[in-house]
Amino acid sequence: MAKRIYFDWAATALPFTGAEASPFFGNPSSTHAEGRSARLALEDARERCAITLGVKAEQLYFTSGGTESNAIVLFSLLCSANRLYKDRILKTGSRSKQLDVSNPALLLYSAAEHASIRENAIALNQLGIPCNSIGIESDGRVSKEKLEKAIKKNPGIAMAAIMAVNNETGAINHLKTLTALIRGLEKRPIHIHCDAVQAAGKIPMELKDWGIDSAAISAHKIGGQKGSGLLWLKKPINVLYRGGAQEKKIRPGTENINAALDMALALERHLPSLYNEAADRMKALFIALQKTNLFIPIPAERREEDSRFSPWILQCAFRNRAGKIIPGEVMVRALDEKGFALSTGSACSSRDNKRPVLESMGLDKETSLGGIRISQGYCTTMEEIYALTKAIAELCKIL
Repeated sequence: MAKRIYFDWAATALPFTGAEASPFFGNPSSTHAEGRSARLALEDARERCAITLGVKAEQLYFTSGGTESNAIVLFSLLCSANRLYKDRILKTGSRSKQLDVSNPALLLYSAAEHASIRENAIALNQLGIPCNSIGIESDGRVSKEKLEKAIKKNPGIAMAAIMAVNNETGAINHLKTLTALIRGLEKRPIHIHCDAVQAAGKIPMELKDWGIDSAAISAHKIGGQKGSGLLWLKKPINVLYRGGAQEKKIRPGTENINAALDMALALERHLPSLYNEAADRMKALFIALQKTNLFIPIPAERREEDSRFSPWILQCAFRNRAGKIIPGEVMVRALDEKGFALSTGSACSSRDNKRPVLESMGLDKETSLGGIRISQGYCTTMEEIYALTKAIAELCKIL
């Protein structure tokens, strides 16, 4: 069987060889020797993650992944529903038993968010917590202008959710600037949450300096185990879900010791040098694809060296020799047959023939459905980059 070449790292990364076979099988909440040993291992993993992320260990909570970390924060709004309802009555005089979704939003989230934010916002709307989206620019990022417009249209928000790096386009939001704008306009406490799943281990991260209150991280995006993640909280919040006292009652449930150790290892192995190597490979990929004359970068204004985008992710489309845009699903399937693993976009939405992120950037339907995502990882090679571009060039001639 011919060697497979992997370019779907944004969906999941090849795992590092780590702590999967570690001896820490005890329940870290148990008081016997095995339990105490597991607890020490868990806290060691937490401390190592904290050092790598530049935060305090007591601010980190182990979860089942980025989706759960996002949900914990968003659904904490329901714990404040009574207070928010009373505040809304005082402001509007409304006596409705449920917050009216036609009222200004309590949660604002960018239109380019991952489904774990976007779909939960829809659920919150249905539960009586008004949510609205923040428009994005054609480059896929939230601008100061779009954010200011959304805040002025929705005064009195309780929470804002803006991702660090987009999982489909690689667009990087300038969080420090955006959070300063939110706090400057509202001048009162607002919880600002960040989906940092595609940022952790991939781009320089300064959680303490971004001006955010919480961040979600996923282990398997950087070589850790699936079903494992982190939630960083600047300070504890009142959460919706209840259970045992694990993770200081922020995320009840028995902790996965091996996964926590793997998470620490994966974060430690993603050194700053990996970013520079990825940037060099992305530049080579971009230049090689441009030479086909059939390459459509998404967004169109993206360049071969562009600090607005993560070098780990490229969204693009291709034309055939007749000038027609090749459907993304067709290109992905054809590349799969040639031994290359890619996707059109988020694996979480791969069965849905819609591209909400690309559509929110103002792309027409043909281009949106023509998009494919090329994402590289820590062991991608230049040889694999050139093999992919050669395969794409060949397919554009026959599809």
